[in-house]
Amino acid sequence: MRGALFGRVQSPAVRRGVLAAAASAALLLSAACSGGGGGGGDGGASGRPAGSPTAAGSASPASPSRSADLPPEKGSAKVVSTLTENLKSPWGLAALPGGDLLVSSRDEGTVHRIDGGSGKQTLLGSVPGVSPAGEGGLLGLAVSSTFGADQLVYAYFTTTSDNRIVRMSYDEKRPAGQQLGAPDTVLRGIPKGSIHNGGRIAFGPDKMLYAGTGETGDTGLSQDKESLAGKILRMTPDGEPVHGNPEADSVVYSYGHRNVQGLAWDAEKRLWAAEFGQNTWDELNLIEPGGNYGWPEVEGEEGEDGFIDPVAQWKTSDASPSGIAYAQGSIWMAGLRGERLWRIPLSGEKAGEPLADPQAFLEGEHGRLRTVVGAGSDRLWLVTSNTDGRGTKKPGDDRVLQVEVE
Repeated sequence: MRGALFGRVQSPAVRRGVLAAAASAALLLSAACSGGGGGGGDGGASGRPAGSPTAAGSASPASPSRSADLPPEKGSAKVVSTLTENLKSPWGLAALPGGDLLVSSRDEGTVHRIDGGSGKQTLLGSVPGVSPAGEGGLLGLAVSSTFGADQLVYAYFTTTSDNRIVRMSYDEKRPAGQQLGAPDTVLRGIPKGSIHNGGRIAFGPDKMLYAGTGETGDTGLSQDKESLAGKILRMTPDGEPVHGNPEADSVVYSYGHRNVQGLAWDAEKRLWAAEFGQNTWDELNLIEPGGNYGWPEVEGEEGEDGFIDPVAQWKTSDASPSGIAYAQGSIWMAGLRGERLWRIPLSGEKAGEPLADPQAFLEGEHGRLRTVVGAGSDRLWLVTSNTDGRGTKKPGDDRVLQVEVE
């Protein structure tokens, strides 16, 4: 692949124009890599080569005349506090109005509320029907875009027969452990597997519900537009296809994905998604309705007709990306096997290429990183993932960390 030339993150648009100047471009330093722990499609080490991140093109330094509202080429990220500790296999994280958080336990099938100030944990309840195994279980959480009026919490989870999305009423006046109502199924029939269940859900700026799914290890499902596996889905809060979807009677929004676990929108309301590669490239993609992102025909940037190349790509040992968030003009991406937080500064241009090479922060300091959620203009909530059977558990794991970013 062309991205293997220098082992660094690059912008696709620029690389296509600078291959002739590759010798000078190679003087850029590659980012450091670490081993990380894990296995399989959820950030495992099986069959994955070591190496530094690379991307889909070389990001040119911004000119002195660039817009002052663009993010700086170099940023920073530092953990300023630990909000809470001793979480068991945390996966989904959702912010409530007022600043408190909801967190799901993949293997326990429970949802807790975390006080945004004190970090106190309160059990809301267990979600009936969750069947945890392998990479499946209680995964993503989202609160309704009209939560103040309807008090609905959405969850994506694995059952004995499928992956599905449900919604539950939340009544904090009820006793702890009994605050979630019976689940109402929004969408069922998403294929399940021991690996690659996807699981991220989020409400977009259009107030529609989006979900990232995996291909369960059955690679052919990604290119099958009749299957819900290996896709990004877009639906109404009731689980119906949305007017403006590529197919009027389908919730499929984009396809050709391997295992989507990160969804976020930037200031321009563009949808970004992170997904696991197999043995070569993990990806950050800018999502277009009806777009085909190539799996399993291509992995990473190939420049082939009919497939959309990633905006950035990484050696799988350096990323194995899960959640993403947008803050301070950049996409922030949590790495499982890579055990680091990636910053990808965006140019704001229509093409969507990075302004500069991505940077890695917190490398190896907190173990595997699962989920990242915005917590204000320059703050993120970051969830570790060391109790999922693939990390190295330390006293206090797992945690929700508050990170200050620039």
